[in-house]
Amino acid sequence: MIIAWVLSLLLLMASLVGYLQRMTALEMIATQTIKTTQAEFIAAEKKLLECERKISHVATLPSDSCVVQSIGKQIWKVSTVGLVTLESVIHLDDASGSATRLSWRQAFKE
Repeated sequence: MIIAWVLSLLLLMASLVGYLQRMTALEMIATQTIKTTQAEFIAAEKKLLECERKISHVATLPSDSCVVQSIGKQIWKVSTVGLVTLESVIHLDDASGSATRLSWRQAFKE
């Protein structure tokens, strides 16, 4: 009877160790995914800021990093190109040439 009890405790501990190993592996994958996604998001935000700064000179914008569309009088929609797509709506002041961000969002691919 004692042998059966000891064996059941050993099996219980072995299953617990296996469970902890799987949970640790999943946590490591989740942490790495968060780091990668964060780096991609920051890179997309930098691209978006660069495009917003150069919006007054649309011809000089790099075509591989952003897409610019006119959606109204002095209102532009700027979208990044890449794994993470950010979109912002910009108002361009004619007098000063400065751009003001009205809104932004992360666009998810379907």
